[in-house]
Amino acid sequence: MFRSYASAAAGLALAAAATLAQTATFAQTRGAAAAPAPTSPASAAADIITPNASIDIVANLKASGKFTTLLKALDGSGLTGLLSSPGAFTLFAPTDEAFAAVPADTLATLMKPENAAQLQALVAYHVVNTKILKDQIEGHAAAPVPSVVNKPITVDGLASPMKINDAQVLQAAAPASNGVIYVIDKVLTPPQ
Repeated sequence: MFRSYASAAAGLALAAAATLAQTATFAQTRGAAAAPAPTSPASAAADIITPNASIDIVANLKASGKFTTLLKALDGSGLTGLLSSPGAFTLFAPTDEAFAAVPADTLATLMKPENAAQLQALVAYHVVNTKILKDQIEGHAAAPVPSVVNKPITVDGLASPMKINDAQVLQAAAPASNGVIYVIDKVLTPPQ
């Protein structure tokens, strides 16, 4: 079973490399904010993650205590290693409350070892293979960004609060040693 997770993670890393050029283009076109966006509730609220740029994304999630379901999903999908490794990732991280909105039987089915591929596709859809800074989104119209599974995620910096697909950003661009974390209020659903 470990070998299948490892090969799945390796395949995901190759797919991530293929989307890097598209993502880099998005990041380059968003290098400077067009106009200051209004202060959103996300920036006024208390941080869900206490940002710590000296530790990786997974360690930041663990330190928060608000992402136990996401951490289990990362483990079950074999993606913990990817988000613990050096790199420049963006993770759109649903909180435990966001996962609680997913029907319990659906979540239980996804977490079964025999459904690791489905779980990996869902969790990997929340990852972008480059660091997207807040000012690359905020103040900009909705635009697609390719996830590591090469399915588009819509980021909308004109919405207040900022939106990722139909999820609201609760905390934007919490820094980690290997990227940034956007805390969101919903689990993202990949397009078919």
